[in-house]
Amino acid sequence: MSFRLFRREDIHSLAAPYALDALEPGERARFEKHLRGCGSCAAEVRDLSEDAVRLAWSTAEPAPAAMRERVLAAVRTTPQELAPRDPARARAPQLPPHVWGTQPPPGRTRAPRSRPLFVPFATATAAAALVVASLFAVQAERTQDQLDAERAQAREIAHVLAAPDARAATGEEAGGRSIGVIASASEGRAVVTLSGYNAPPSGKVRQLWLMRPGAQPRSLGLFESDTPLVASGLSKSSTSLAVTVEPDGGSAQPTTQPVVQLALKSVGFEE
Repeated sequence: MSFRLFRREDIHSLAAPYALDALEPGERARFEKHLRGCGSCAAEVRDLSEDAVRLAWSTAEPAPAAMRERVLAAVRTTPQELAPRDPARARAPQLPPHVWGTQPPPGRTRAPRSRPLFVPFATATAAAALVVASLFAVQAERTQDQLDAERAQAREIAHVLAAPDARAATGEEAGGRSIGVIASASEGRAVVTLSGYNAPPSGKVRQLWLMRPGAQPRSLGLFESDTPLVASGLSKSSTSLAVTVEPDGGSAQPTTQPVVQLALKSVGFEE
C-alpha cells in the first residue's frame, strides 16, 4: 500500500503506517527525517501507546469513538463487525509445578484471564498499529540502527497479532502486579509484558523462562524496562511462562523462584 496521497502537511498522519512498515522506501525515508525533529509526532505516538495498553488488556467493549476514528483515519481501512461485548472467558487452568522448585505459595498468583483476540479493535490492522506504536515513542537522538531494530520488533509483534489463533491472557499477583501474554500456538510465539513491577534491584534483571514437561527451563530473554518481550520457539506442549529475578546479564538456569507465572493453556497451548 502506498501513501503518496498524503500532502506534505499531512506527514504527521504517517506514524501508524510507518510503525507497520507499510511505507515505500522513499516515503519511509522522508518520514524518518521528519520524525527525528518532530515533537508532535512523538507525542501522538505516545498517545497511541497509552490506548494500546488499555485496549490490549481491557474487557471486550467498543473503543471510544474519537480513538476509533483516529485509528481508522491512520490506517485507511474499514471497520469489521464487532464481537459480542461479553465473550466467555476461558476457564483458568491449573499451573504446573516448577521444574526447579515447588509451587508458589497458595494464593500468591491469581488465575489467568483469557480471551481470543477478536475484541473490537477497529480492525486487525488497527490493533497491530496501536500495539506496535508503543515501540515508536522516538527521541531525536536515536540512531537509525535503533529505529530499524524497533521496527523489526514491531513487525514481529504485528505478526503474532495477525495470527488467526492469537489469544490474550493475564496472570495477576495479589499485589496487583501482572504478566500479560498475547500468543499464537500455531506460530509458536508470544508477546509478553509485565505491569505494576518496580525496577529490579541494582545488578538484577527480570528473565523470562519457558516451562516444558520433562525438560529444564529455557530462557526466552530479558525484560528491558517496559518494552514488550517477543518470545519464540514455543511448542504446543509448552506448559507455562515464568519470570525470575536474576543477576545482571541473566542466568543459564533459574537461580530464584518465579515472581509470577502463567499457564500457556490459557492462550491455546496443550490443546
